[in-house]
Amino acid sequence: MADYLIKALGFNGQVRAYAASSTETVSEGQRRHGTWPTASAALGRTMTAGVIMGAMLKGEEKLTIKVEGGGPIGPILVDSNAKGEVRGYVTHPQTHFDLNEHGKLDVKRAVGTEGTLTVVKDLGLREHFTGQVPIVSGELGEDFTYYFASSEQVPSSVGVGVLVNPDNSILAAGGFILQLLPGADEETIAALEDRLKTIAPISKLIQQGLSPEDILEELMGEGNVKILEKMPIQFKCQCSRERISNALVSLGQSEIQDIIDSDGEAEAQCHFCNEKYHFSKEELEELKAEAK
Repeated sequence: MADYLIKALGFNGQVRAYAASSTETVSEGQRRHGTWPTASAALGRTMTAGVIMGAMLKGEEKLTIKVEGGGPIGPILVDSNAKGEVRGYVTHPQTHFDLNEHGKLDVKRAVGTEGTLTVVKDLGLREHFTGQVPIVSGELGEDFTYYFASSEQVPSSVGVGVLVNPDNSILAAGGFILQLLPGADEETIAALEDRLKTIAPISKLIQQGLSPEDILEELMGEGNVKILEKMPIQFKCQCSRERISNALVSLGQSEIQDIIDSDGEAEAQCHFCNEKYHFSKEELEELKAEAK
């Protein structure tokens, strides 16, 4: 089943809710970067939160998430936009540890807890919006929850999860974000808190075949969910041969000539998707001519 997310309202407009099935999206990230299980979980959780946060934007708006927890996985970088497109990478994709004391992938150990979670939003204005909070957990769901409460002043609950197969492929991935809207009453808050305490991990629900719609019903109760929109999501990179060519042209003639003299050719690799772009000596000569 193709990945998608749901935008909804709950409890007669007191709660804004999002839920996503992101198994194929996270699988594409895992395949492109060759991530090992713990790194896959960290990248997948961040990408899933990122694609949901992107769905909160409009038009051509986009955002970048950077997780720097000081752990062995290194920084995690994720880009997303309002169209359901997300891309991302971890600095050290071959990071893996034994399961933690709860029998789960030890994302906290990989990410670390001494650092920051930063969100930069490009809303088409002169200045970008930047929010930064300290890492409070390293498990990432709690860190995004803290980000919304602290940086955006929106009481929220974020759940993200990834299950990995023995062969390193992705078994299941998904996430949700619930946000209290102004005027939410105590009864609604109590009902949500009770359900959040007892609900199974989001990745388990995806593995069991629950859809994003089903997940929101599990979170808020039957009859409490009003679906507003359904949108497809996917791993998609914005890199292209044309962009790399333009970047080379921008180096100027002398720099391009230096590349020709020293290497005779050039190869560029995109951090986000690992795609490689090769330029022969003849192609570099053409780009040098363009650089005039």
